[in-house]
Amino acid sequence: MQASIDISMYPLTEQYCQPIIDFIDALEKQPNVRIARNAMSTLIFGEYKVLMNALTSEVEFVLQNNPKTIFIIKLMGTDRSKSNIRECEGD
Repeated sequence: MQASIDISMYPLTEQYCQPIIDFIDALEKQPNVRIARNAMSTLIFGEYKVLMNALTSEVEFVLQNNPKTIFIIKLMGTDRSKSNIRECEGD
């Protein structure tokens, strides 16, 4: 099953930018995970189990090194990477 995951990460520290960049860079190194960055969140697309394995590993690494980090994760059971947001048609 294909999936789309929207991730927001909030390290509760004054130097919050670098941990976010490091997390996204680590996700980009995961095989078969497509990524779209934006100013508010990061989106990943691909096979559900591949995405969840990547998230499990990378989120665990972050929380081990900076336990005061909040993640907000939204999941959808389709690949929305090529969706046209200007159209209200079903995929």
